[in-house]
Amino acid sequence: MTYWAHSNRNGEQSMNEEQQWQAIQDRDRRWDDQFVYGVMSTGIYCRPSCAARKPCRQDIRIYRTPAEAEQAGMRPCKRCHPEQRSTNEELRQRMHALCRYIEANVGQSLTLEHLGRQAHMSSYHLQRRFKSIVGVTPKQYAEGCRLRTFKQGLKSPGTVTDAIYDAGFGSVSRAYERVPTHMGMTPAQYQSGGRDMAISYATAPTPLGVLLMAATDRGLCFVELGDDEAEMLTRLVAEYPAAEVSRMPAGGSETFWVWMQALCDHLRDADLELDLPTDIRGTVFQMKVWNYLCRIPKGETRTYKAVAEAIGQPKAVRAVANVCAANRVALAIPCHRVIRGDGGLGGYRWGVERKRMLLERERKASAEAS
Repeated sequence: MTYWAHSNRNGEQSMNEEQQWQAIQDRDRRWDDQFVYGVMSTGIYCRPSCAARKPCRQDIRIYRTPAEAEQAGMRPCKRCHPEQRSTNEELRQRMHALCRYIEANVGQSLTLEHLGRQAHMSSYHLQRRFKSIVGVTPKQYAEGCRLRTFKQGLKSPGTVTDAIYDAGFGSVSRAYERVPTHMGMTPAQYQSGGRDMAISYATAPTPLGVLLMAATDRGLCFVELGDDEAEMLTRLVAEYPAAEVSRMPAGGSETFWVWMQALCDHLRDADLELDLPTDIRGTVFQMKVWNYLCRIPKGETRTYKAVAEAIGQPKAVRAVANVCAANRVALAIPCHRVIRGDGGLGGYRWGVERKRMLLERERKASAEAS
């Protein structure tokens, strides 16, 4: 008689009896954290991947967890140590190793099943655990790596088409479909430093100095606070050296002036929310940090360490600080809400005093609202 018990976890991928038995026969590590099996004749329970002598099918019973096995009177195997489930640190190491694998094989077709075999996990659990630790899905991470490889290819000798295929895009049309979403321009425009890309800008006086906003038709690509309009314009041109940069006329795009007015209003009244589209370039890590910053509530702050932990990379504190410093769209991505662990304000590319003023205004507005 075959003994099977509690083989399905609530809300997770289930296995039927044949799949469980096959996992034990194959010593499949992908299922090690999903069930253990007890051998009735010995009173010992093991991981599916245990290298011990394979039991007879009729002698085994399946348990969801080591705790269930021990409650049933089973003892842990001294060979595979099933009571020692993968720790968070082990999982992080496995997922980070998988990141390196994706980066090294970005030109290949990396399906969830393929990556699952590489990580010795089922595709279902890989998807969940990769996203919880890395912050994006394996597919999104691979696309980010592909985009980074593509950008590097565009800066090297060769054609756009060469760069497209070297980066692992299956076709030219696929690259042109995906890349503008992340780059804000076509591949050819990026290769030429933004040539033929139209960027409009305008300036306005605000309580925190001169505001310079630049945008494409997709969203804000450059927002600065400063004292010298000429210097700010020089930095904009340096960021997009081959783009067509021009001042937006007073009677120009209505959408552009709506964005500009929203920024000015926000600087005059911190009660007003700011939710504007951006058109910026960044690596997967940068986009992950910037997306998190946009979720920090107005009137609150986070330390660089807290941000690193929140995105699942607790050791990347310095990298988080560098990403905040690389932000090109002040206010729209509120990097001013990130401070040092000792409570100090840290740096701010538009001046620490402006950072202090922004935080004080937001705290006051939040306190009054509550």
